[in-house]
Amino acid sequence: MREKVNASQEIKQLFERFEAQLSDPAYIELDFLAALIDIFRPKRRSLYYQVDIAPLLIYLEASPDVRFSFSSYVRRVIDHKDFDQLISDTGIISYADFRYEIKKRITEKYLPSQPPKSTLQYVLNQLFYHSQDADWVAVIPNDQLQRLYQICDFNSLYESDVNFEIKEILYGLEVLVQRITGRAMETDVNKMVPEFQNFDSPFIAIMREFSELNDRFLAGNLHFMTSDDLAYKQILVLHKQCENYIDTAFANSHRFGISIKVNQSLLRIRQQLERIKAIISFLVIDKEQEKVDKSIAFAQTLIGYNCRKSNVRKLVGQSTQLLAYEITHHTAQTGEHYITSSKKEYWNMFRSACGGGIIVGVMCILKLFLGKVETSEFGHALLYSLNYAIGFTAIYLFGATLATKQPAMTASALVAAIENGASGQDETRHRYWNFAVFFARLFRSQFIAFVGNVIMAFPVSLVLIWSIQELFHYNAAAGKWMTLVNDLNPTETPMILHACIAGVFLFLSGIIAGSISNRDKHNSVYYRIEEQPVLKKVFGKEKTAKVARFYEKKWAGIVSNIWFGVFMGTTASVGMFLGLNLDIRHITFASGNLALGLFGNNMSLTTDMWIWGILGIGLIGFFNFAVSFSLSLTLAFRSRNLSFGELIKMAKAVWIYFKISPRSFFFPPQDKS
Repeated sequence: MREKVNASQEIKQLFERFEAQLSDPAYIELDFLAALIDIFRPKRRSLYYQVDIAPLLIYLEASPDVRFSFSSYVRRVIDHKDFDQLISDTGIISYADFRYEIKKRITEKYLPSQPPKSTLQYVLNQLFYHSQDADWVAVIPNDQLQRLYQICDFNSLYESDVNFEIKEILYGLEVLVQRITGRAMETDVNKMVPEFQNFDSPFIAIMREFSELNDRFLAGNLHFMTSDDLAYKQILVLHKQCENYIDTAFANSHRFGISIKVNQSLLRIRQQLERIKAIISFLVIDKEQEKVDKSIAFAQTLIGYNCRKSNVRKLVGQSTQLLAYEITHHTAQTGEHYITSSKKEYWNMFRSACGGGIIVGVMCILKLFLGKVETSEFGHALLYSLNYAIGFTAIYLFGATLATKQPAMTASALVAAIENGASGQDETRHRYWNFAVFFARLFRSQFIAFVGNVIMAFPVSLVLIWSIQELFHYNAAAGKWMTLVNDLNPTETPMILHACIAGVFLFLSGIIAGSISNRDKHNSVYYRIEEQPVLKKVFGKEKTAKVARFYEKKWAGIVSNIWFGVFMGTTASVGMFLGLNLDIRHITFASGNLALGLFGNNMSLTTDMWIWGILGIGLIGFFNFAVSFSLSLTLAFRSRNLSFGELIKMAKAVWIYFKISPRSFFFPPQDKS
């Protein structure tokens, strides 16, 4: 009640202060309206539902002279202001370049562009400049808005003698239709929908219908049409076909891949179709009362478009969701190979992980010697990166397993399992249980991969450093053994942070693999290699086809491992350049480094060193897994638009299954006799 009293006083004082200006027929400045809106603008979001313009209505009803001055002033402010661009441009992605659009929106958010003063957008920019203004305007009670409309004796959109407003709406719609038709006919968009190639384009058809409708409105000086109008019904049918076209294009991304440019183009067309459907409804009037209602709703709609035109979060969400889905779709397919089911697959994973441990053992020795090379920090970063990149690529090409590469791949497979776990409502309660069983398979696969990596990296590193001493009479680890051991001690170094950094790089390498796979699919790279005439002439069709198949199966993984090696090799040097204590810790390398530290101190470590070394290896493995898996799971949830509330149900199901069958989280099921 106190707020209403304060609002009434502020309104009275405001009108008294601007009394002379409101009575001046030449006064069209926006100071008064801006101050009036400030009175009602809520201070925080929780007060939006309390917006009440009753004090203004009461004041205007009690003062006929003031009401007349106010009404005349508002008409002067908005009369014949162009607003077609509010319909055709505002809030719609303007370019296929995602980075440009992001920069543009961020700039607009803090330094909005100001259109000419002859436009309605300029008025809205000055009055409703908060991004959330449209939210509280939308909750103003409709009966109050109708009272304001009647008190001020406003004209509806459909009562103008010169038909200015309807012409603006028609022009804005025509611009939208022309734009979507041109964009939909581009080759990179057309290739996404081969299903429509043998049919007339719905975009060309809807452009024709709009052109005829526009001519009919202008020639007959029409202000509206009815919902029974055949042209209106035909436009709705064609509009639905256009929506199906875009939905099909998005759905075909599995077959053809998708680039950020095509994704943005499809999003732009979808936004424009939504805008057309929303705006054309304002040209339809079946009852007289709808004229007032739709005039008010139209004003609220334009305010909403203008307030949300710089929404960065929505742009990022819409632009990245499909690409994230395509990337995680690739990693989900790849991740299935990292998840064992039977005892045979379990022990195959162990042998594969042992192979990875052997290669990492060799990499540990090489890195130890590369660290002794006299060169710059950049030189060390380059040498370390080469060592890691070659080693990781060798692990991948030889079919061995690096345990921590699993989480970034398997998280997407897990989400695909929960997404497809139920085909009907009756099965919904079972999908979390199916997920728990699937997670147990993942966990034991990760467990045995850790074991295989660790138990082989340790002895291989030990044997190699011993062999080097026997051959060259030189203990290469003697001068660095303390550092190698202390790096595993969380009380001596920020080991956990370094393990988390490695987890981030593991996640990024999975993203890179999915991104490259999606890009190559979209650009038909495999097919282009297979049909390259020079290659076929030089190597023959069969060998060229083999090269294409190798590229299709292996190239994304090769590039992913190379980048993972670069990330791992350059972190310490980048940290030194920035003056930060940055480094990486990886469970398999930690095992090899413990062996080198042991040999460097003549096969002697204290009990504390052993305890912290073994515990450190476990902690490094845990944080490698936890970070990469969490990031991958978050991306997978985001890509499939799943609620994170699902995580609680999933975690409960996993915990219940663990209590029932803890053994299945570490060992495969017994073979049935």
